[in-house]
Amino acid sequence: MTDHRFLESDWDYCLVLDACRYDVFRDVYDEYLDGTLEKRQSVGSSTPEWASKTFTGDHDIAYFSGNPFINDLGIPLNELKWGASCDYEWTASDHITDIFDVWQTHWDDDLGTVPPSGIEAAFREESAAVARADRTVLHYMQPHAPYLSYGSGGKLKQIQKGIKAQGEAADEDGTDAQDDGTLAALSDTIRPKIESRLEDSEMAQKAGLWLELDPKELLSNGTRVAALELYEANLRIALESIADLVDDLDGDVVVTADHGEAFGEEGVWEHHIETHIPPLVEVPWLDVA
Repeated sequence: MTDHRFLESDWDYCLVLDACRYDVFRDVYDEYLDGTLEKRQSVGSSTPEWASKTFTGDHDIAYFSGNPFINDLGIPLNELKWGASCDYEWTASDHITDIFDVWQTHWDDDLGTVPPSGIEAAFREESAAVARADRTVLHYMQPHAPYLSYGSGGKLKQIQKGIKAQGEAADEDGTDAQDDGTLAALSDTIRPKIESRLEDSEMAQKAGLWLELDPKELLSNGTRVAALELYEANLRIALESIADLVDDLDGDVVVTADHGEAFGEEGVWEHHIETHIPPLVEVPWLDVA
């Protein structure tokens, strides 16, 4: 299997699907896009790990980010008070010339995330920046939860609020923001306690996923089946939007992912830093025809 070689590969536009595992993408992509698909191995099993290992130099890229970990606030990952859960001394704006915080400007409060339409809207609004840049990245949040076919998400909304508050406070007085209560949400208080007590057991890792799923579906179908169905639906929503966009892109287009998503394989759920199992590091690489 080929290494990701994200920046070393030839492309003008790279569309990154957050938390997109190879096998689910392989099974559905050709209903939306034509091209040559490869399985590649990501350098990380989470966005902070992938980003900090990928963008190490100075890169002339217009980066449209639906993911709050990659932002233009100038805050290192290890200082994000809402919990990047890593010690990486990496700041996106130190390495990428133009970052557009789509997670902030085109956030959908009802959905609790940035829908694909938000990424496309931001991209079209910043055509001059795209023209200036050597290359362009559109980082979609889907198929990452929250699941758009189900309803609003809790975890990502708290991340968005927390990082926005921290950035605004730092801008106002030059100091780090203090906790303003946004981290008191269920996902940010209960899950860490469960994980610390159960030492990252399978039950603890499921806790965050449970917040995004319908309890009735869990009882009738089980966690894995219910989650995979919603996950695939999220991917299809993103691919449908991408299929409409690629015809307007003048240049070489690639669709890939930063990392994958686990649904119980080897006892792992969701995605975690430095957890290099196949569902988390095997990602698609589609050269769009």
